Amino acid sequence: MSEIGVRNPARGIETVGLATSGTVHYNLGEAELYEQAIARGEAMLTADGALVAETGQHTGRSAKDKFVVRDATREDEIWWDNNKPMSPAHFQTLYDDFIAHAADLDLFVQDLIGGADERLKLPSRIITEYAWHSLFIRNLLIRPERETLGSFDPRMTIIDLPSFRADPERHGCRTETVIAVDFERMLVLIGGTSYAGEMKKSVFTALNYLLPPKGVMPMHCSANVGDADDVAIFFGLSGTGKTTLSADPTRILLGDDEHGWGEDGVFNFEGGCYAKTIRLSEEAEPEIYATTKRFGTVLENVILDDQRRPDFDDGRLTENTRCAYPLHFIPNSSDTGIAGQPKNIIMLTADAFGVMPPIARLTPAQAMYHFLSGYTAKVAGTEKGVTEPEATFSTCFGAPFMPRHPSVYGNLLRDLIARHEVDCWLVNTGWTGGAYGVGNRMPIAATRGLLSAALDGSLREVEFRTDPHFGFAVPVAVPGVEVSILDPRGTWADTAAYDRQAAKLVGMFIDNFAKFEEHVDHNVLNAAPRMNQAAE
Repeated sequence: MSEIGVRNPARGIETVGLATSGTVHYNLGEAELYEQAIARGEAMLTADGALVAETGQHTGRSAKDKFVVRDATREDEIWWDNNKPMSPAHFQTLYDDFIAHAADLDLFVQDLIGGADERLKLPSRIITEYAWHSLFIRNLLIRPERETLGSFDPRMTIIDLPSFRADPERHGCRTETVIAVDFERMLVLIGGTSYAGEMKKSVFTALNYLLPPKGVMPMHCSANVGDADDVAIFFGLSGTGKTTLSADPTRILLGDDEHGWGEDGVFNFEGGCYAKTIRLSEEAEPEIYATTKRFGTVLENVILDDQRRPDFDDGRLTENTRCAYPLHFIPNSSDTGIAGQPKNIIMLTADAFGVMPPIARLTPAQAMYHFLSGYTAKVAGTEKGVTEPEATFSTCFGAPFMPRHPSVYGNLLRDLIARHEVDCWLVNTGWTGGAYGVGNRMPIAATRGLLSAALDGSLREVEFRTDPHFGFAVPVAVPGVEVSILDPRGTWADTAAYDRQAAKLVGMFIDNFAKFEEHVDHNVLNAAPRMNQAAE
């Protein structure tokens, strides 16, 4: 029998780990994991040398099947309105059944790190049933130097067994799929899903729990750095353009999804990128497109043609097609994952209602309001049952990964913005000239032009007007950008219809923010949009 230790830092001992009659593969590299994944029928090669796998039933995260162990220590620490509780007894039963299920499986182990800051890093042991999952997480987290692996001391363990089926009554969960987090043991159990993103988000969840008491703000964001060492942070939910807009050939990419911000500046949590590929093109996103032709990249749910070339326009399996690759596949990426204090914060929204301007400047109070709101919109056809634009509010631009109350993260962000005098901008990458189905997607050239002006400081010098609904400052004219696009109301053929749509969206913001009102001061409350403001 081969045994894999599971570290329990809370007790300072190594608890009973997995024991299997199968083979345990430790820290395999890309070539070996390719061989294993193909030989085991988990994946296949593309014509360009990437590895492509299908995730089956689950093509995205199973947020409703994620649980956190509720014990006395964490009773007052966890935001239980957002995190489903699991009893310690149920978790122990689940763990015991994971151990039994793995008794004859081949397993793959990667010892990796979450967090580029040496003092704040989270060494993690990831144990997977699939070889391609092992390659995925090897791409996404930070790889320690190989010579240090012999002394690797994990503070967290993730066990990912897609073939395990949970029993809701026995395990205290919802379905046969389960993602269970025990912060006492720093142990995560993932079963009943082949979606690899659950592993990376489990590390993010753990850092979101561990870092705030240390005065460090964990963020669901991308980040890049200019020639003047000016750091830009890009907040945004999936589909708003975080990865696309931060992959700027004129700036150094720090990372595309998860970062921390503390007294020494910003640091990446990850060692790779996890980019959406639906309708990916070489012309629009050349840096990301190039990674899909690299040996070592993992493609998820991407359809291949008869010559094994990816068809990024084919979404028959899911709109959430992805590629996972190490950060160094981006030519202008950071070698360290560490940078200084940010100069600009960009909050991205894909407004399918066609109401938001392409860019607006936010006061610190407005920044906290929109950070806690975390607004974007789904469009018709992307999910079953969505037939018209549908507002999505995900607080802190990452509610599913926030164990603590949003006010913890919001107050940290506000204090850091004030301390470092950071400029904050709200950028709409969604629709203009009408709602989805009538208007057009915001031209990416215009978005990039406005971002460039914000990041180089020239946007601060232009004339601004006050938006009548949201109260933020909107530029009147920006060199190189079509003036008409800056006034969303003027892009609509029917301005009365715009006013109705704007009032509808304002109402959604107000209704959503009601749950936060008792947790914020009057400055943030006054940053809310107003129903009674007339259009210009």
